[in-house]
Amino acid sequence: MKQTSGLVTDFYELTMIQGYYLEENNPQVVFDMFYRSQPFTGGYAIFAGLETLLEQIQQYRFSDEDIQFLREQGCFQEVFLSYLKEFRFTGDIYSMQEGTAAFPGEPLLRVHGSLIETQIIESLLLNIINFQTLIATKASRIYVASKGGKILEFGLRRAQGLDGALSAARAAYIGGASATSNTLAGKTFGIPVKGTMAHSWVMSFSNELDSFTSFARHYPDNCILLIDTYDTLYSGLPNAVTVGKEMKKQGKRIGVRIDSGDLSYLSRKVRTALDAAGLEDASITVSNDLNEEIITQLINDHAPIDFWGVGTHLVTGGTQAALSGVYKLSARCDNGRWKPTMKLSNNIEKTTHPGIKQVYRFFYKNEALADLITLEDEPVDAESTIIFHHPMSEEDFFLMKPSHHTRYVPLLSCTMKGGKPVEPRPSLNEIKSFAQSQLDTLEHSHKRILNPHIYKVSISEKLRDVKTAMIRTYRRTMSRH
Repeated sequence: MKQTSGLVTDFYELTMIQGYYLEENNPQVVFDMFYRSQPFTGGYAIFAGLETLLEQIQQYRFSDEDIQFLREQGCFQEVFLSYLKEFRFTGDIYSMQEGTAAFPGEPLLRVHGSLIETQIIESLLLNIINFQTLIATKASRIYVASKGGKILEFGLRRAQGLDGALSAARAAYIGGASATSNTLAGKTFGIPVKGTMAHSWVMSFSNELDSFTSFARHYPDNCILLIDTYDTLYSGLPNAVTVGKEMKKQGKRIGVRIDSGDLSYLSRKVRTALDAAGLEDASITVSNDLNEEIITQLINDHAPIDFWGVGTHLVTGGTQAALSGVYKLSARCDNGRWKPTMKLSNNIEKTTHPGIKQVYRFFYKNEALADLITLEDEPVDAESTIIFHHPMSEEDFFLMKPSHHTRYVPLLSCTMKGGKPVEPRPSLNEIKSFAQSQLDTLEHSHKRILNPHIYKVSISEKLRDVKTAMIRTYRRTMSRH
């Protein structure tokens, strides 16, 4: 089993943890991971990265070389380094199912364990979940914009490093991509791999027709011809038609790819010419810095496009560099009793929800209505009217009255126990299918690319009362000083 270096953490985590260790301050605690604002100003996010996280935590170790590096920093005691040498994560993780449609403020996962072990994995956890959730969400938005079209992830050469490219390919597949150009990602994760040709292939031949003919000869079952090297409509297209007619005689079909120009205009012209030549089954793939907004416009223009090759904007997040995910202490065990903890802030949006929590999703038939954050041990009764309190305002609330069409499900379940993943774990294809099924539960307005309707995430009355009491106690304490 390949180990994950214990040095995959921020340095201040290690200095804090040595302090905990030397002070013997290592109680049982619970941390929540959540994000504060919706990426891409969208209506939802797709939770991704969980299976990667569970695998990495299970393999988290400090090697001899790691320990020596820390020793050379001159601020760690030998007794603490000896502790790190034997460190293994033995805690529990409760999380949403990977692929779940998620919303700001609600815990995507809870981490239970000693203060030291839950703190030490913070950076690793945020790195994995923040990035993969961001990219899965971007891919889902592109998938929605294409109206369920075939998305090809073409981002290897534009991704943030090799690790970023691999993680992005995995997350994009969960979010809705059907294939990747990243060959290693195909081997690592079992994602279908696809590719066509580059302009250099065409330019390496004495003429365009010869380049197409040669490619078709070598790849008769995967013949996608790039037609915009010289002139899309007056060179590339006629040459593709010539090759396509020959391939049709052999019982084969071709496809074409357009990588520049007005994709709406060109795709319509290309479709008309292909159909007129009897190549109705020839596919059209487009690329060239596509994103969900451009794809939406092309769909609205009824552009006859079969495949969407998306690279830079998919694997980097495009206009958004990172998910606003954070990891906050929510409960601490003192003398056998659990006590809620919370972060207070002058910025109300940064004030956290205290205690060990569960998230319930309420449905009317199969449509998601709202999420309710509760304390873990708090009963929820769909047979009675439930009060949904605004998470940031004491005055705002709404009521959900019982109905035989209304149901609810808890979203957080145990996925790691005692440092080991709870079996069985889902395959990547199962995660992808679940993520796509989640889109079916969201009302159309929540999935709009522009100005989506805000999905309601509320807190229960009991959680509101605990939070309000803690804030008031803190304010009284501060007023005495």
